[in-house]
Amino acid sequence: MESVLIGLIVMIVWALVSRRLSDARVTGPSLMVIAGVAIGFTTSDEIGHTLNTVVAERVVELILALLLFVDAMEVKGGYFGGERGPTLRLLLIGIPLSLALAVGFGALLLPGLSFAVLLIIACVIVPTDFTPAPAILRDRRLPRRIRHVLNVESGYNDGVIAPVFIFALALAENHGHDSALEALGDAIPAAGLAVLVGAPIGIAAAWLTSRSVERDLASASAIRMSLVLVPLLSYATATSIDANGFVAAFICGLAYRATRSPSEVELSLAEDLSTLTSLAMWFVFGLTTVLLASFGVDWRVIVFAIAGLTIIRMLPVYLSLVRSDLTSRDRLLIGALGPRGTASIVFGLLAYNALDGVPADDVLYAMAATVIGSVLLHGVGSAWLSDRLGRRTAAADPGASTGD
Repeated sequence: MESVLIGLIVMIVWALVSRRLSDARVTGPSLMVIAGVAIGFTTSDEIGHTLNTVVAERVVELILALLLFVDAMEVKGGYFGGERGPTLRLLLIGIPLSLALAVGFGALLLPGLSFAVLLIIACVIVPTDFTPAPAILRDRRLPRRIRHVLNVESGYNDGVIAPVFIFALALAENHGHDSALEALGDAIPAAGLAVLVGAPIGIAAAWLTSRSVERDLASASAIRMSLVLVPLLSYATATSIDANGFVAAFICGLAYRATRSPSEVELSLAEDLSTLTSLAMWFVFGLTTVLLASFGVDWRVIVFAIAGLTIIRMLPVYLSLVRSDLTSRDRLLIGALGPRGTASIVFGLLAYNALDGVPADDVLYAMAATVIGSVLLHGVGSAWLSDRLGRRTAAADPGASTGD
């Protein structure tokens, strides 16, 4: 209970001085991690037990459902933000290549782990999230198009990875390669059912909201609340019939947006709750790093995390964008500027809760090493990359950096 109280106090303090902290380049996630680490040293014996409970698992699942729904709704300028070609290449070519490369690296560095656990780790370390490094998306040294492509990709990649993650968890829980076809046989129908659940709920919710707004049947605050409840309804409905709740929430967001485009005001509550729950996850991450300190240092997992932030991200991104209208420098920038954050934390915590023993610890360790490495690399290194590569790219295409 002490951890919860301190976490709430820190979040309130952040909320009251967030503008000043932002001016000083102190992000909410970094503040929550520091608080989590500080509290973790006094409650380290309770952390592992708290994380490995059904209640914690359900809370994290609902948070992910909300995040996926908001991600699907937030991209401006159409589904692909006017960058359909690069976005589809990154999602449909870059992500599968990254997952495959991560599994390959993992097999070399952590040969004791099964394919299923390696795939889980790959799903944890691959998705990008700009929550811990929002300055990248505001850095005018980077061409506007590069920032936009990064933002659109980040909005969708966790939704693409979610069904793969669920498949890998099912395979790991069945303990063995022989169950791969069985797990795949469960995952595909579950994803299909999720589409059949999420799409109608999204369409119906959007249509009913439009009719309500037209006839002035609901207050503005009630409409905002409905956009929080809709993804939770979609998730709960899907899980009640053994469908993939995460896919349902993501598809629900896409279907809602296809039927009706909500205003920024209408989406503000869902976005604020998404930010708040993300901060909570960063606090839990801080607590988790203290737990991992008791495991000792495993250089293999650290090397794996470094590879995940560099070659496992950069090579697939570069290859997926070959023959596109993006230059070599553009492709290098997009590959290098891919911070990890809330999505990795949530996937890591879900995997830790579902697995047992060494595999659970290794997944949690890989998640923590990757996120910490990303905070250091993209918090400090992004400025250097922006200065060296960003300005040259912007100079070659002056119009790319305008229009902010």
